Amino acid sequence: MKAKKFITLALTAVLSLSMISCAGQKSKSLSGTIKIDGSSTVYPITQAVAEEFKKENQGVEITVGVSGTGGGFKKFVVGEIDINNASRHVKQEELDKAKANGIEMTEVQVAFDGIAVVVNKQNDWAKDMTVEELKMIWDKDSKVQYWSDVRPEWPKEKIKLYGPGTDSGTFEYFTEAINGKAKQIRADYTASEDDNVLVQGVAGDKYAMGFFGLAYYEENMDKLNVVKVNGVEPTVETVKNGTYKPLSRPLFIYVSNKALERPEVKEFVKFYLTKGKDLVKEVGYIPMEDSKYQEELNKIK
Repeated sequence: MKAKKFITLALTAVLSLSMISCAGQKSKSLSGTIKIDGSSTVYPITQAVAEEFKKENQGVEITVGVSGTGGGFKKFVVGEIDINNASRHVKQEELDKAKANGIEMTEVQVAFDGIAVVVNKQNDWAKDMTVEELKMIWDKDSKVQYWSDVRPEWPKEKIKLYGPGTDSGTFEYFTEAINGKAKQIRADYTASEDDNVLVQGVAGDKYAMGFFGLAYYEENMDKLNVVKVNGVEPTVETVKNGTYKPLSRPLFIYVSNKALERPEVKEFVKFYLTKGKDLVKEVGYIPMEDSKYQEELNKIK
């Protein structure tokens, strides 16, 4: 009996090793390069997914750039990249350019995000603002120079403003939601595609204000205060349930259908929608429900 049991265990071990070997061979069989660019907001998720995917598929090279949503689409619609990270829906003009170049795409939602309006840690007055007050500050024809121009009881100190550059989906979404028209904004604010520059700017000036993705605020909440908008603070719960209005939004990747025909791209997108959910949480964004991930996964099967 002992001999029979030993043989059974040995066979099980051999079969297990064979399966592991086959699995290893399967992952090694994927090769090629996946080119990704686009939103600085979606970047941390895609970069984390790319790093984990490469651990299992060492033959695949993945480059992830940060040109902003619009900047990424400029490359995507002419076939320079396979995937565009996007913090907004594709525009009709971008679809038209892609079509003219024979490029078809699949929109895949990957997470939720909120845009945080932030002030310096020493700012103890601007705790809750209305959309109208934010528009007073940020709109193209704004006459606001001092905090006291917004509310008389606030300090008569100049507001130093920081925000993303014009190619950023965060910039476009904020200006549309707050100012009523995309890309309409006052000219005298400090713009950068690097959210860390914005964090440092606001953290270094008591009278500064800025805006960027909620994930960056959560990473730097020890340096900054977040402003409630219409009485609602941006949190995972308020973004996911839609009560943080109007500054919460879905996040996407846009995948070239032609690129999806390549096994390394298809497997990467599958990996993104299955194992990526935990990574979304890790980098400070808000994952979707399992049923929504399955719905997105069905688009590329």
